[in-house]
Amino acid sequence: MLKIDLAESSQHLDHAPIVEAVIEIRTRSESPWEESALREHLKDKLPSYPKIISQSEFRHELKLKAGGPPEQLFHDLGWRGLRLQSADGRYIAQFNRDGFVFSRLQPYESWDQFKEEAMLLWKVYAELAKSQEVQRLGVRFINRITLPVGEVLLADYLMAPPQPPGELDLQITGFFHQDSLLVPGYPYVLNIVKTVQPPHGSGSDGGA
Repeated sequence: MLKIDLAESSQHLDHAPIVEAVIEIRTRSESPWEESALREHLKDKLPSYPKIISQSEFRHELKLKAGGPPEQLFHDLGWRGLRLQSADGRYIAQFNRDGFVFSRLQPYESWDQFKEEAMLLWKVYAELAKSQEVQRLGVRFINRITLPVGEVLLADYLMAPPQPPGELDLQITGFFHQDSLLVPGYPYVLNIVKTVQPPHGSGSDGGA
């Protein structure tokens, strides 16, 4: 059975393929959530995050009717919170009414640095929100491995590469695969998503 040792250290990669690391704490603010007061407080508390952007929430619906044109519905759900960005653009924090999200963009440094910065900002959020409970805690890493342009054998890079059905000799031009794994003895779920994307600035396949 898998055992999680919080004191265990993992190997540090000097050139980790992480393009974004995310910590999300889903909760609900119990204090008034007013934009101008929140903006001024964060300017004072977090001077190293000078870029502050207002975030609003919208919902767009498209209803199809037999024999008639589609009906579009646009719902303005109102102001949600603020998005802060560090001076170098590598750290991003979202202070929302329904939770806190913290991201590190590439180059990724280390878990200790990422976690310490996230906890620093979470304490600021917790003081403001005065939440009674945390509903969900999530950690996400987005990895991108750039493969050579041209014919690529995914079996050289993936332990379980996609395969065409049966004996059909078909070329795989893209795939999307997701595994959801329960961790025995812990209230955790591990989601692993694999996909292939075309290289940036090109319409051909070859990136993963």
